Amino acid sequence: MTLSPLAILLLLHIPFVSASLPDLNSTSVPTLDVSNPSSCNNTRSLWDIIWSCAATLFACTWTAIHPNIPGMDEGKFAVYSRRLGIMMMGLIAPELVITWATVQFLSARDTAKAFNDVFGAQLHQTRSCCADMREIGTATSLSKIPASLFREWTVTHGFFVWMGGFMLYFNDKPRATLTPNELKRFVDEGFVEMPIIVEADIEDRSKGDALSKGIAILQLAWFVLQLVARYVQNLPMTLLELDTLAIAALSGIAYGFWWKKPKDVGRPHVVYWKATASPPSILTYDKIGGKFSENWSDLWFTCVYPWLSLMGIEISVSPRAVHSRRVPSLGGYQGGDRHHRIILLIGCFSGAVFGGLHCLGWNVLFQGHAEQILWRAASLAIVAAPVLFILLSYGYIIGLGYPKDLHQAIAEFTVQASFCVYIIARVTLIVLTLMGFRSLPHGVYDTVAWTKFVPHL
Repeated sequence: MTLSPLAILLLLHIPFVSASLPDLNSTSVPTLDVSNPSSCNNTRSLWDIIWSCAATLFACTWTAIHPNIPGMDEGKFAVYSRRLGIMMMGLIAPELVITWATVQFLSARDTAKAFNDVFGAQLHQTRSCCADMREIGTATSLSKIPASLFREWTVTHGFFVWMGGFMLYFNDKPRATLTPNELKRFVDEGFVEMPIIVEADIEDRSKGDALSKGIAILQLAWFVLQLVARYVQNLPMTLLELDTLAIAALSGIAYGFWWKKPKDVGRPHVVYWKATASPPSILTYDKIGGKFSENWSDLWFTCVYPWLSLMGIEISVSPRAVHSRRVPSLGGYQGGDRHHRIILLIGCFSGAVFGGLHCLGWNVLFQGHAEQILWRAASLAIVAAPVLFILLSYGYIIGLGYPKDLHQAIAEFTVQASFCVYIIARVTLIVLTLMGFRSLPHGVYDTVAWTKFVPHL
């Protein structure tokens, strides 16, 4: 991966600035005006604090998020605008990004296994039956595929096909992006050839490698290490650093699920429809016949779709994605109930952790007591919302014998209520974080004395 100059500057600047962590048990913290930081050598400026948090947030969102493949006819403005929107969602609701990464990983793993089980096993059986040519002639169309054309699929292949990695061409013109099930069915029925692409070829298309991903992880780890060091030395931190810590902690988990996913792939692999076969009538992401009127329901769907996708709720297709011949920006996973319980648990656990990390600022001294109460209430709300969601909807997932209509009503109510509570609480924390710069605790500009951690003989 070739890092942009801005990203390199942000990454390299981190070791030279410091973060901070407050005395969480302190109930009386003297404040220091932000316009008058100490001028000694062992201090940092307000710009250092903001720069450090901005660089870490950049690594947590723009650098860490692995988008799906864009449409072939889309310009850079559309691609970067969509990427910026995903970045903002990652800043507002990082636990939903974890949900998205988790369901993509599980879908990619299952798809790779399914392709290996179907094609690998049958092609191996074909080789073992080569002595009987009559048996080969009466076998399925898959047996006509040379065994040398199939290479074992990995999780990277699974990610690649789910993110829109295979584009169907008919009469030398792009038709639609193929889903894993469509690709498997068309190969099995002999309508298309098995794509010959190995993991190294996919990684070559990716703009990310282990080194660049490792640098981003080290950046997040360095930020967290500084906060821990400040806590040990009883040095306070700003609310911005506390919020950045919560986002960084969850982003590291999402990065782990996306480790094998190709990053910033610009173009899909072409799959040609055989001229002797009739063209497919219906495809999932088919521009032909895709009619979407600009009415209020479509506008509402466009606004709500990203959040439903991030929560792992199955939505068949996005109108914008159909018109662009691509996988939805926040799609690219297997829907249904297969992974619903796992996704529900991981998403709710991540949300509770996110709110719990904000509870570390429980005893931070605000300018007004009302602000402190709001911070505590918002932090607890973010912890409670996912817990309430999983408690109320767990019966709907496992089916406890209640009427189906009641299950559906409970699910809809919990989604809507949790969504509203979460948004209000998250906006409250963001506003209070920015208001916290009006007056900062004394010692927030002091840097960590790393020599204190060196053992003295």
